[in-house]
Amino acid sequence: MLGKKQEINLQLSQIIDGILVAVAFWLCHSTRFYLLPLIFPDLPPIPGLDGFIWMMAIAIPFTPIFLEFEGFYQHPMRKKVFDSIGQFIRVGVWLMLALGSCVIFFRWQANSRLVMLMLPFAVSGLLLLREAMMKRYLRWGVTGGDKGKERVVVAGLDKDIEGFLSEMTEDDAELMQVVARYDLECHSVDEFIEMLHQHSINRVIFVAIHTQFGKVQEAIHACEREGVEAWLSTNFFQTSIARPTFDVMGGRLMLVFSATPPVSWAILVKEILDRVVAFLAIVVTSPFWLLVALGIKLSSQGKIFYLQERCGQNGLPFKMLKFRTMFSDAETQQLELEEKNQMEGPVFKLKKDPRVFKLGSILRKLSIDELPQLVNVLRGEMSLVGPRPLPVEQIKQIEDKAQRRRLSVKPGITCLWQVSGRNQISRFEDWVALDLEYIDNWSLWLDFKILLRTIPVVVSGKGAS
Repeated sequence: MLGKKQEINLQLSQIIDGILVAVAFWLCHSTRFYLLPLIFPDLPPIPGLDGFIWMMAIAIPFTPIFLEFEGFYQHPMRKKVFDSIGQFIRVGVWLMLALGSCVIFFRWQANSRLVMLMLPFAVSGLLLLREAMMKRYLRWGVTGGDKGKERVVVAGLDKDIEGFLSEMTEDDAELMQVVARYDLECHSVDEFIEMLHQHSINRVIFVAIHTQFGKVQEAIHACEREGVEAWLSTNFFQTSIARPTFDVMGGRLMLVFSATPPVSWAILVKEILDRVVAFLAIVVTSPFWLLVALGIKLSSQGKIFYLQERCGQNGLPFKMLKFRTMFSDAETQQLELEEKNQMEGPVFKLKKDPRVFKLGSILRKLSIDELPQLVNVLRGEMSLVGPRPLPVEQIKQIEDKAQRRRLSVKPGITCLWQVSGRNQISRFEDWVALDLEYIDNWSLWLDFKILLRTIPVVVSGKGAS
């Protein structure tokens, strides 16, 4: 059950985990600094703990943040040890990237590789121990019998109450005791108030799917007068994809239904990483751009770059940059080639496209023609990872409106379609299905995995044309 108590528990867990990371640093450093030289006298000395301050300054605050991104604090009662270990591994990758970046770009010293090797095991061990103790506390300390549980009334029609209780998670059941049910249609508000008094209720949950809102309003006013917290279930609006959240506008509470990744710190980190990585990639590859530009000029007549209006986030048009790989009259030739289209749907794809000149074919095969899109990423029009942007005219031809949900996030340079054998996918609906799978399961870790999978695909030229 979500609430202030759970927010406090989350924040407390994160503070404790930050302290445990500091303890792990101290244990690993003390082992290397004091204990191991006694066993292996030839080991070279290492600096004191103050030589690791910069690492601690990164690891201590960011470990709990990365753990939250990976869902470490969700459903603590139902999680298995192997789930936690998998999350530790992914967080370890992020931390190693952060620490490695500081060593490479800022020249900060990693004073002991042995300390760094011991640290992940020490942190994982301490966090697993903390998680096990927290589970034990929740099961036996807070919920020993029914004495420590929150006393709850569920109100609504009997069939709605049954449905609500059947869908309760194990975590919720461990933290609350349903002491009574209240049928809003069959009983009066006075009886409801008497029930609150009789059972010393902490909270009332209203399941108002088939109930008149007038009845619900009366009961909520009664809770207000009694000082009892009232929760209103929002599943009287049935959605198949959108996730409901609350926000405030003009002093009014708004129920928000969103079918895209929610605004979060993870989204902000993605935005920052996109621009930082794009900038660094442009700087590192800039000499190569000159060679490609020269090659295009010598291979065919026309401009070096190809600009096309593509649909960005929410369908907003933008000019996407690519190295030109086709002859200058390619767009007029497309009308003659439409009947040879090898992709079902509004998208035009053709293997061995006769409009592509020889160097352009090589650039396409190695995805070098996509490099200028780093400029679009730097400008905030695209992301490193996201659904590929389609031309505006092709978007207008989409008949299934549900497929337009791929426009709900920023388009990207690479995506699941790119790394899933794009030339083996001949139906637009299969392409869109991969895009929607990405949107529905988005995380920073998923972006990172797609970027890693992109490297061998680009190097091998697999699936490109």
